[in-house]
Amino acid sequence: MNTKSPPSLLDLAKMSLLQDKTLAIDSLKSLPRELFPPVFMAAVAGRHSHILREMVQAWPFHRLSLGPLMVKVQVQQPYHDILKAALDGLDGLLSQKVQPKGWKLKVLDLRRNVQTNFWDIWSGTKALTSLWSLEEPETSHSRSKKHKGGDSRTNEKHPVAPVEVITDLFLKEDSPDELFTFLFNRVKQKKSLPRLRCRTLDVVGIAFENVEEVLKAMRLDYIQEIEVDCPWDLPTLARFALHLGQMVNLNKIHISHIQTTPCLSPETEDTLIATVTSQFFGLHRLRELYLDSVLFLEGCLDQLLRCLKIPLDTLWIMNCVLSVFDLAYLSVCPITNHLRKLCLSGVKLASISPECLQVILEKTSATLRLLDLSECGLTDSQVTVILPALSHCSQLRILCCCGNLVSMAVLESLLRNTIPLRNFVWGLFPVPLECYLGTVSPHNLRNVREYLENLRLIVQELGRRSSVSFSTTCAQCGTTKYYVA
Repeated sequence: MNTKSPPSLLDLAKMSLLQDKTLAIDSLKSLPRELFPPVFMAAVAGRHSHILREMVQAWPFHRLSLGPLMVKVQVQQPYHDILKAALDGLDGLLSQKVQPKGWKLKVLDLRRNVQTNFWDIWSGTKALTSLWSLEEPETSHSRSKKHKGGDSRTNEKHPVAPVEVITDLFLKEDSPDELFTFLFNRVKQKKSLPRLRCRTLDVVGIAFENVEEVLKAMRLDYIQEIEVDCPWDLPTLARFALHLGQMVNLNKIHISHIQTTPCLSPETEDTLIATVTSQFFGLHRLRELYLDSVLFLEGCLDQLLRCLKIPLDTLWIMNCVLSVFDLAYLSVCPITNHLRKLCLSGVKLASISPECLQVILEKTSATLRLLDLSECGLTDSQVTVILPALSHCSQLRILCCCGNLVSMAVLESLLRNTIPLRNFVWGLFPVPLECYLGTVSPHNLRNVREYLENLRLIVQELGRRSSVSFSTTCAQCGTTKYYVA
């Protein structure tokens, strides 16, 4: 027996409409706006490019989220025929000098991971509570005003309003972004595509000249998050920073693997560093700063942080060299007063006074949720100094301090001062020094079972369901072994 449900009247109407291209295009003028989304979805699934182009021009909503639809209908290679049809429809609109009557489209959203319930509602998987709820707030507000007071300029002709094209881009040397390549080629063909608005931009391993060409095609003031993981030197970073300063709405910056340039004179290096740091003056929304393997940072961290005007939520400094002066300034600068995440992983602190780190923990005790002090070379005496401040970090959830040289006695104190914290959920600690025979290495462990059993008993005694692990890493080969308590 065939239990498959028969097609609904809406499904039959969609199939009938899409079978006749001329009829479908002519019907758009009288098609109720409630039927646009389901017909559009059917046209995408069936790759009816001509109909899609006309539907974009007649789209009755403020936003067209094309990216999530590509995911929903699982179209293979979506940024070709379907995207070309949509952009050709935009070209037809933007080439007109007078805005067509009833034209609503303002945003073409190509982000594939954007959260939206628009297509879920129109596919029937979620209930529709209000047609206005699918529009932007400003659009719903303007509709309300028109409903209440009318519009005395109904017949007035308006110039064509711009349409924003929003996307997120991942640019990698050996794996070019297919979407950006498609869009950028249209720009070079002098199509009527407006400048791109990109909220998240990731740049990995690309020569600066190619990145600069990309930046010129974008609205830099629209970027909110940027990650640059490129083996650039300081002069190249300074050239990039001139563009960075125009990204005034950035709230997250991640810069990795900036190399030193040995041939630079001290005067030239100071000038280049000033060029980079000065671009942070205008970034008034920056809340997350990630610096990984930025090799010129030593001795000039204060110069960078002084340019920031609002407190950071996240400060992530990994595999960098910091001076005593850098850490001292870090402990007193106002932008670190309310940190929620602090990472100094790979920053060697063995020769630095622990009082600076103690001050940082004291002033962030009410906000700090994550602390990463892994591979810092901390010793027993340093850990002992910061323990009282660490025990008052009431919001601490995650602590990573593996790769430090601590004894069993200090490690036990560390556990007893962190695991009982009310919000603590996960910790990664080093194996105690007593477990090693000579060189600190996973290959030279002895009596590890005995010590781990004692550590497990301590964790159980503290009565918390926190996840606690211990690890050891070989400095020569990088091999890491983990032990769960």
